[in-house]
Amino acid sequence: MSQSVTLPNFFIIGAARSGTSSLYEYLRQHPQVFLSNPKEPMYFAFPEQAVTFAGPGDEREINRKAVTSWADYCQLFDKAGDNTAVGEASANYLYSPCAAQNIAAKVPHAKLIAVLRNPVERAYSSYLYTLREGREPLGDFQAALAQEPERIANNWEHLWHYRSMGFYSAQLERYFAHFSRDNIKIILQEDLQHNVDSVVRDVFEFLGVDPAFKAETGVAYNQGGKPKNAWLNSVLTKPSPLKAALRPVTPRFLLDAYVKFKHKNLTKPALEETTRRTLEQGYMQEIDKLEALLARDLSHWRGVAA
Repeated sequence: MSQSVTLPNFFIIGAARSGTSSLYEYLRQHPQVFLSNPKEPMYFAFPEQAVTFAGPGDEREINRKAVTSWADYCQLFDKAGDNTAVGEASANYLYSPCAAQNIAAKVPHAKLIAVLRNPVERAYSSYLYTLREGREPLGDFQAALAQEPERIANNWEHLWHYRSMGFYSAQLERYFAHFSRDNIKIILQEDLQHNVDSVVRDVFEFLGVDPAFKAETGVAYNQGGKPKNAWLNSVLTKPSPLKAALRPVTPRFLLDAYVKFKHKNLTKPALEETTRRTLEQGYMQEIDKLEALLARDLSHWRGVAA
């Protein structure tokens, strides 16, 4: 007799650098929710294929980490038990040209959660994150934006697509083509940031678990920024087998304290206004499309370019 396989029934699909790490941490506290470890298996973006991105740190951060075998992917959910909601949170699924179709083929009735951020802020956050990780070789955001087409041509991974990842409408349409809109929950990052408890409660309801459960939401996870002390940042952010083993069993208050300490070593330089205006102008038509697609007012994303 073949052993039954537990598959995820929900996915946090992105967008990268929009609060998916925080949402993952909040949801995994619920006793009826099981989330994979690692957070981002990325299987449906790269099923049964070699991952060979060529940007700085890509080999370590994505090529080796992506789970590309179906058997290995299924093993991530072996301990899901009888949890109502079983999920994962690969933030590159939204941007991936094939993930929507691949998820639909394996889990056609999956529930999907997308967190969307002002695309200008998302692009800058992605830059600050790669800067924090010691991967971004350019100390100027505008210069990095100018290099984006060449980086994409040279097969740097999606996180380097600072500007390109912010065109959400086409990305969402891929999911709308394969899934009922009732199965897709779209959250704005500013709502997650400013009304976090209400948003998390809504997500619990969407997933069919007890919405009365109160998650600890006082910490925002995985923030980007320019390190004050490069050596300390390296110690705090460098992956290790010990960190990976301790993380699932570390008490929540200690994990939160560690995250806060790590974030204290970061500064967030202000985005230059000329760069902001250029990006805002470039996203104007995209925001129009997104408003029509979602039937939601996003005028606050237009900024001074409006």
